Amino acid sequence: MSSWLPQFNFASPTWDLFIILFFVVFSLLYGVSLGRDRILAIIVAIYMALAVVHTVPWFHEVSGTMVQVAVGPSFVFRVTVFLGVLLFIFFLLSRSAMSWAIGGYDGPFWQVFVFSILHVGLLVSVTLSFLPATITQQFAPVTRAAFLTDTARSLWIVLPILTMVLARRPREERM
Repeated sequence: MSSWLPQFNFASPTWDLFIILFFVVFSLLYGVSLGRDRILAIIVAIYMALAVVHTVPWFHEVSGTMVQVAVGPSFVFRVTVFLGVLLFIFFLLSRSAMSWAIGGYDGPFWQVFVFSILHVGLLVSVTLSFLPATITQQFAPVTRAAFLTDTARSLWIVLPILTMVLARRPREERM
């Protein structure tokens, strides 16, 4: 961490600084205010939205056409579709049997905090993955290492699943 801090110029902030600050602030304030149940529902919705966005054929056709026109509209289109699908799935999940299955147990504060960090990290990693390589190469090494490398993306995908498996309800409350 001490080697990463000098890489940021606070006098003239960049997108890297915004991304890191967004990650820290959003993880602490927004995630903790949601509670464990909603964060878990959002994490599941992120996985589902990512699967939908990557497998629907017309999405790739429209996105490919827009990439040829300009980089900006394609990124905006891809993120908008992803976030729209995410919100739609979250809305459906919050009214489904899944909310009953995970509901009613907020868990200890450390679980809420860990799920909050994993939720925001996954969301940032997925959103940045829609950017073209020409733009992602301009990010600071810290941002690329934390969110854009294959290892980082894999960790952001796998860690929430492992944490869900490991952070279970106490035995007496599972009934």
